Amino acid sequence: MVQVRVAGVALDGAGQHVILLTPQDDADGDGRVLPIWIGAQEATSILIAVEGAQAPRPLAHDLMRSLLEASGAAVERVDITRIEDGTFYAEVTLRAPSGVHIVDARPSDAVALASRTGAPVFVADDVLEEAGVPGTIVEGSEEQEVEEFQRFLDDVDPDDFRG
Repeated sequence: MVQVRVAGVALDGAGQHVILLTPQDDADGDGRVLPIWIGAQEATSILIAVEGAQAPRPLAHDLMRSLLEASGAAVERVDITRIEDGTFYAEVTLRAPSGVHIVDARPSDAVALASRTGAPVFVADDVLEEAGVPGTIVEGSEEQEVEEFQRFLDDVDPDDFRG
């Protein structure tokens, strides 16, 4: 497993939201970025949490956090465990008074919850290897790298990641 962080949320050429996860330590992921296509609501929720902004009313992931806190549970970690036919799978590990519980989740919901609770996010090595893309597509300035990555997002199709 490789610990990752949210590098950002982008739009692909079709206007679909993509969350970009990068290894905490560049050596761990060999400079790779893991793009995961997510819904607009999840993208908004993640961006609000990552930027430390406040929504006027609690979002679904804020409610999840509040429910966990009220029950004495905490998010210990999030794991993106596998990819099957282009679909990513994740697990949220909770520590509660009743013990440790592992809950199946969509990666977008799991990352949004982790972003609110400060829990670490991990990606299985084989998932990063299979679905990760080079983080530094071209050498040169950061602006060139961003432009090249945006061109990649404009041209890529989520079906390209199906097995």
